[in-house]
Amino acid sequence: MKAASFLALQPLLGCSTQVLPMEGKPPHHTATGFRNYPVMPPHGTPGFSFMFNRMKAFFSNPEIPSDHTISEPRAIADFQRSSGELSVTWIGHSTYLLKTGGRTLLLDPYLTDLASPLPVGPKRYVPPGISLKNLPPIDGIILSHNHYDHLDENAVENLPGKENIQVFVPLGMKSFFTERGYAQVSELDWHESIEMDGLKLTALPAVHFSSRWLNDRNETLWCSWAIQSSSASCYFAGDTGYSPTLFREIGNSFRSFDMAIVPIGAYNPQNVMKAVHTNPEEAIQLANDIRADIIVPSHWGTIELTDEPHWEPPERYRKFAVKNGISDSRAWIMKIGETRTA
Repeated sequence: MKAASFLALQPLLGCSTQVLPMEGKPPHHTATGFRNYPVMPPHGTPGFSFMFNRMKAFFSNPEIPSDHTISEPRAIADFQRSSGELSVTWIGHSTYLLKTGGRTLLLDPYLTDLASPLPVGPKRYVPPGISLKNLPPIDGIILSHNHYDHLDENAVENLPGKENIQVFVPLGMKSFFTERGYAQVSELDWHESIEMDGLKLTALPAVHFSSRWLNDRNETLWCSWAIQSSSASCYFAGDTGYSPTLFREIGNSFRSFDMAIVPIGAYNPQNVMKAVHTNPEEAIQLANDIRADIIVPSHWGTIELTDEPHWEPPERYRKFAVKNGISDSRAWIMKIGETRTA
């Protein structure tokens, strides 16, 4: 069981090895794939206690606070009633429905139980706010990277209307979708933009990595996204560690965002996770660096990936927001299934 659990967790764990850039290509390209740039310092590897805790998590479920979720019928009704130029519905973890520019976008689709290539591994302890079979018609899918807790093969395979859905992915991920029946798939490198029915989508750097098995480390790109309509803008971080240089550059380039969806969970042990996952304080700093008005915390409250207590991320997030004079109206904490309008 230990070996199987380790294999299941491998795509979720970083790698400290740095490789050289590829001559004539952008500095994040390498001969075998991609790397973070600016280059992050090396980090540690998980020990026995980390792996033991992940095995225990597979066989247990935390007690869920009564205010953490809303019912699926209410979630569907609230989504259907939502209007305005920018609204967001939290499906769970890093999966969202985003309404903007008259279109409905599905961000980082993860809707089934396991986030693993094996029948063991990290598992969902809260059901999706809206299940796969009850999702509304989707106009577009936006993917940050290929990890199992962000890219669910079953959801991608069985999403209704996929022949008409436009898909936007980092470099190397196009075939994953075309092999499953999607005809309109666009791959983007960092800083490339594309238009979708009046929306402008820009792939931006993130501090992370990619893999879905043991032998494909960093063969495909990871990214964050800027999603802009004529009157609203949203930043979707996907998964990322913190880099003041990188995110201040994004803020300088885009000037401001109406909303930023930023990850606040999966940060302990810090010697392993700091290089690839922001903690709650860093997530708020990231949102400030890119000059976001509303902050939406993601990557928590759905699946146990690391060692911090399940309900610590939102507590630290709220405490840091209060300490820095950021009101609840700006620093949101959403319920799974909830829809809010910016």
